[in-house]
Amino acid sequence: MKKKHTHQMEERARNNGEEEDFYSTLNLSKDASPRDIRNAYRSLVKRWHPDKNPPSLREEAEAKFKAISQAYEALNDKENRNMFGVRQSPKREDPSTSSSASYKHRTADFSSRNASRRPAANTTSSFSYTTAGATTGVGGGRRKPPAVEKKLECSLEDLCFGCVKKMMITRDVISPDGKITKEQEFLKIKVKPGWKKGTKITFEGMGDERPGALPADIIFSISEKHHPLFKREGNDLVLAVEIPLIKALTGCTLSIPLLGGEKTSCSFDEVIYPGFEKVIRGQGMPDAQEKGGRGDLRIKFRISFPTKLSEEQRSGIVKLLQNCSS
Repeated sequence: MKKKHTHQMEERARNNGEEEDFYSTLNLSKDASPRDIRNAYRSLVKRWHPDKNPPSLREEAEAKFKAISQAYEALNDKENRNMFGVRQSPKREDPSTSSSASYKHRTADFSSRNASRRPAANTTSSFSYTTAGATTGVGGGRRKPPAVEKKLECSLEDLCFGCVKKMMITRDVISPDGKITKEQEFLKIKVKPGWKKGTKITFEGMGDERPGALPADIIFSISEKHHPLFKREGNDLVLAVEIPLIKALTGCTLSIPLLGGEKTSCSFDEVIYPGFEKVIRGQGMPDAQEKGGRGDLRIKFRISFPTKLSEEQRSGIVKLLQNCSS
């Protein structure tokens, strides 16, 4: 009997030690709420993801990443939480019973250079190794559903000068008592100057929560809004300008609009012929791969011809142009 009692005490001590280790791994106290656990996990995996650390620290990062994931799985699992006796702080309020909506704010700071890489790079707010379709994450074999894709519309001005977009999502969240409730969150995206159509920004694990499964990722894909003046071609901007035939032949000075609202004056002494193009260096889109680099503004001309000429005008034009070389 004494031997059995000793064994039970050793087992409780071992469990208590595991519990302490799990909380200390996530830098949490034992009265942390499920939301605290989720937030701590997302912050730590972002910091210790192997792909975000230099090669010299990769071994340490992999070990910490694994330990963080294991601690999160143990504490996030409802059965384990009950076994460890996790308590909900009386000061915290369940969003489903609150009279006001619960909002969280997260920031995504991504580079377009890594936008096409897997979510383990700088393109996510938290990290795991994933592949296309349903995946197995770091969560102890739990399946991960396919990512939810959404469009993020940006104007050329947004993509030229950068901006901050706040996207509100509504998702299902498992509450501490195991019920599924609706939760609204704002995802904050810092659009970098030079980003292009198709750049992808991944928020890992921000999809709906489901029992027995990892939450899906949410992927925002940049789409460019139509601009009334400019068309983007790579890092260059193309502007079509229409001028009458007389100005094309005799020269002119034009006020050329720039992206952002400013204008610049350009004088043309040469003949502007079909296919003629004027290039203004450094007035295109920023180069996201080269700091300080910018494309060019290319001005293409549309020449407006008269629709009617009198016989006298025709004769005059013939006399003027018959000796002109092509």
